[in-house]
Amino acid sequence: MVLAELGGRITRAIQQMSNVTIIDEKALNECLNEITRALLQSDVSFPLVKEMQTNIKKIVNLEDLAAGHNKRRIIEQAIFSELCKMLDPGKPAFAPKKAKPSVVMFVGLQGAGKTTTCTKYAYYHQKKGYKPALVCADTFRAGAFDQLKQNATKAKIPFYGSYTESDPVKIAVEGVDRFKKESCDLIIVDTSGRHKQEASLFEEMRQVAEATKPDLVIFVMDSSIGQAAFDQAQAFKQSVAVGAVIITKMDGHAKGGGALSAVAATKSPVIFIGTGEHMDEFEVFDVKPFVSRLLGMGDWSGFVDKLQEVVPKDQQPELLEKLSQGHFTLRIMYDQFQNILNMGPLKEVFSMLPGISAEMMPKGHEKESQAKIKRYMTMMDSMTNEELDSSNPKVFNESRMMRIARGSGRLVREVMEMLEEYKRLAKIWGKMKGIKIPKNGDMSALSRNMNAQHMSKVLPPQMLKQIGGMGGLQSLMKQMGSGKDMMGMFGGGDK
Repeated sequence: MVLAELGGRITRAIQQMSNVTIIDEKALNECLNEITRALLQSDVSFPLVKEMQTNIKKIVNLEDLAAGHNKRRIIEQAIFSELCKMLDPGKPAFAPKKAKPSVVMFVGLQGAGKTTTCTKYAYYHQKKGYKPALVCADTFRAGAFDQLKQNATKAKIPFYGSYTESDPVKIAVEGVDRFKKESCDLIIVDTSGRHKQEASLFEEMRQVAEATKPDLVIFVMDSSIGQAAFDQAQAFKQSVAVGAVIITKMDGHAKGGGALSAVAATKSPVIFIGTGEHMDEFEVFDVKPFVSRLLGMGDWSGFVDKLQEVVPKDQQPELLEKLSQGHFTLRIMYDQFQNILNMGPLKEVFSMLPGISAEMMPKGHEKESQAKIKRYMTMMDSMTNEELDSSNPKVFNESRMMRIARGSGRLVREVMEMLEEYKRLAKIWGKMKGIKIPKNGDMSALSRNMNAQHMSKVLPPQMLKQIGGMGGLQSLMKQMGSGKDMMGMFGGGDK
């Protein structure tokens, strides 16, 4: 992920401060200076960084803190809340409603990935039960309609455009009218990419907005643009009523802070981030879980949401029942491996788990991890029902392991490695025994029932120590807000 390096540096700065015997003004300044350098090198604008540093110092007044206060925990919480504040304009974006036509207009610079993002946005809402449609009002770029047509056909989304008409306003109006008559509830208008210096294109954008009267204008921004993002975002905001931001190419560039700090320029929330070329490499942006993942603290709610998407509704109660019993078999491991592969890019999935940051999986290692999971599944395909349903690894004697190795075309050593992985996961699963299961078997309620006691068992010891032990975990879970947030960091609830 684009900001994995930034997250790693901030986390290391906090860890270095944690290793100091006495946390005084010098230790705090060293930690804040390192965080400031990391943010500036990631292209976050200087005024924002300076403001953040000043605010943290105001919150953490070491002289006023009475003896017995956990200074490290207070500093960590201040850094977390200030990073959230930097990315949160404090107002929600317009949300389309099903069965009621909404028009969403996309604007942005050329090459920002606007056309691809339009299709991803439509595809995301299609999976949620909406009836989206795409209108290509980009008559400036050659091949724009062909690209939209190809993307829409692949995603099975209706589209409208013209090879002969050169007036984008006319195309936009015709497309919107047509899809309203066809009862589409999310009509997405793709406009020409433009630069802030191109006055004629900005005028065209204003005309399209006036003619179609969009409910929401989304500004699409390339994460690699750097500090120029602030000026560009401001120019768009002055021309049309930008109501939300989508940041693209968050998978490939070393910097991205400039794009994130452009939230301050538009005063509009980031609603999605694009993390790759594929349709599913598109995730909802939620400030608290995002900062939590950035700092390697995980996003339990995001993980549960993704799991919910791939686990059929009728199978969820059964899975949760097994979780509460602490009963873990190889068949369950196989099913969960299958779910993880269906959840999208592994790097993204693993960064949602506490104690694992995106930086810990370097580029290229993702394919290696995916290959290992598939290799384990191939070995399990060569097992009998009795072996898959047993929770006792002792049933695997030498002859059984040799048979599984022959059947899957792998080495006995690899079968042993897979069984060791099973034992490790069974140990973690066993620690979840006794978790309170929602009556309706709804996975989305799972994290609300996961209290600090359960999470302290599952988190790696070094991670728990870094948070400040049991007290720190409870405090951070409380800080994450209401049950609605589902305790983005650790999945607990303040009952």
